[in-house]
Order: sequence, then structure tokens, then C-alpha cells
Amino acid sequence: MSFSIGIVGLPNVGKSTLFIALTKKQVDASNYPFCTIEPNVGVVAVPDNRLDQLIKIYNSEKTIHTTIEFVDIAGLVKGAAKGEGLGNKFLAHIREVDAIVEVVRDFKNDDIIHVNGKIDPEEDVATINLELILADLETVSKRLGPLEKQTKASKDKDLLKNVEILQNLKKILESEQFAINLEVSKEDVKYIKELSLLTYKPVLYVYNVSEDEINTPRENRKTPSLAICAKLEAELATLPEEEVKEYLSEMKIDQTGLEKLIVESYKMLGLVTFLTAGPKETRAWTVKKGTLAPEAAGVIHTDFEKGFVRAEVTYWQDLVEQGGEQGAKEKGLMHLEGKEYEIKDGDTIYFRIA
Repeated sequence: MSFSIGIVGLPNVGKSTLFIALTKKQVDASNYPFCTIEPNVGVVAVPDNRLDQLIKIYNSEKTIHTTIEFVDIAGLVKGAAKGEGLGNKFLAHIREVDAIVEVVRDFKNDDIIHVNGKIDPEEDVATINLELILADLETVSKRLGPLEKQTKASKDKDLLKNVEILQNLKKILESEQFAINLEVSKEDVKYIKELSLLTYKPVLYVYNVSEDEINTPRENRKTPSLAICAKLEAELATLPEEEVKEYLSEMKIDQTGLEKLIVESYKMLGLVTFLTAGPKETRAWTVKKGTLAPEAAGVIHTDFEKGFVRAEVTYWQDLVEQGGEQGAKEKGLMHLEGKEYEIKDGDTIYFRIA
């Protein structure tokens, strides 16, 4: 099960530098607008210390983390919705991702050109968001026009509901709000999802700051948000793991900015992790919140969903504290679950298959 996050922002805000740090995959990050033309893609392991603890219990030969795909998308400029810069190509690439990380420049450096000639994070956010809204408004309007004509000669309930949702979406967007702010029933979400709207995706704002301002409080920041020094993170990404640990210890912090970004991106997608563990491997698996046990089994292998019998479930921490499966069983901490069981984050599962 693959999920992707699009890294977006104005030119020269640190998107590609952040991407390099995230994936350790070198892309052209030269100092000029539109350097990144085609989206660069990198798959990133989600940090999870639960795996390290389970490995000790099972003496596993290998560890496999769950992953998220990050896409570095070309810089956007004012007027993108009307085709300015790389507008149409930029917007098309965003439509393909599941969520957005919006990088905002909040550092001063006279050697790095700002496309608008000044450092104003909130104005940059407003510029990007407005372009996304305008693009979605065009999408909704194009879809709405023909359907409204059809309603004059039809009493089809599905059609009428579709038109109603589109009209409400248009009002939301015209008020310069994101489409995701429109409240609809679960049954009506389908009318929105089929449009692939940019503003119906969750957004995490990442403020790219200088190293000495990482912990400086800022007012008027969008939520959810993180403050990260992309330059520092890119440097840390090149260091051996032991040196990174020493740096974190000296700074008295638990995670690098990148690790926080990866974890927050994972949460933003509404995902949970279940684990499988044994002598051969300990592995993390990704599913959406609300996934039932047979579907989760199907993530491991499609045949497992068809042949699902039951799931033997133990919370990972109980396994660690009891020294393994036997201790957890003796304490009554392992439970058998059927087809209606909803997977919880941190479940360690053994699936019984017919």
C-alpha cells in the first residue's frame, strides 16, 4: 500500500534541499527558479523504535520499516492557475499525491533570491493557497455547468445531489477556503473525491528557518506546522548514525526535524502501523485507520484476505514487557480477533490463514 506526499512551495524556499535530506537522493537544487521541472520521487522509511525493541525479543535476521513516498514538485508562482511559470504541469503533479507538505521560506540570505523580492512567510502561504483554490474553482465550475443543464430535464436524485455538492464547493472556494472545509456525509464524499481537488488534500506547513531560530516561537503560523532548518537537515543526512545521535544528545532532542516531518506526514494521511515479528524478520505495515483484519492480512499477501480465519493480536509493548509471545499469553495479553476487528496502531499480529 503506497502513499505519496507532494513537497510544494514557491521557488527557492528550500524544497529540493529538504527533499535531498529526506531521501539522500541528490537532485538539482541550484539557485534559480524552476530548477526542478520534473518531479523527483524518493521513498522514505518511517522511523519506528518499536521495531528495534521487537527485534531483541525475536532475534530477527532483518528489519523492514514501512515507507512513505515524497515527491519534489517544481516551484509555483503567482498566476500558476492561469498557466504562469510551470503552472499546469505543477498543478497536475499535485493532483497525483495523497497529501501536501507546503514549504515556506522563513530565513534571510541575500545570496538566495526570493521570487517576490522579500521574505514574508504568510504572504507566500497566501499566494500558494490562492493558486490551489483558483485551480479547484476552475475544475468545479467546468464540472458544474453541464450538470446544472442536465437537472432541467431530470429528476435523478444522484444527479441533483451531485449538483448540490458542487454548488456548495463553489461557494467555499469563492470565499477563498479550501474544499476540505466543506462538511459532507460519508455517502457524499464520492462526489468530491472524483474531482481530484488540490484543496481537498491534507496540508502540513513546513517553515524553513535558520539553524539558530529552530526553537524561536513565531506568531500567525498555520497549523498543523513544523519549523525545520532544511540546510541543517541536509547536513545531518550525510553523517553516520552515531554522529547524528551525538548531535541529538547535545541538543537534548529526541528526533531530527526530518524524522518529525516523516512522522507528521504519516499521521496526516490518517494511517496506522501494525507489526509482524519473528526470527526471519520484524516488519511494519501501513493501513488506513478503520481497516479491518482481513484487509490488513491482504496487505501482506492478496491471498491472505480470501483465506483469513482469525488474527492473533498482541500490543507491541506487552510483548516487550513480557519478553515475548509465551509471557504475553500467560498474562492473557494475546487475544484472538475475527473479521470485524479494526486494526489498532501498534498491534503485533499473526494471521491464521485457511
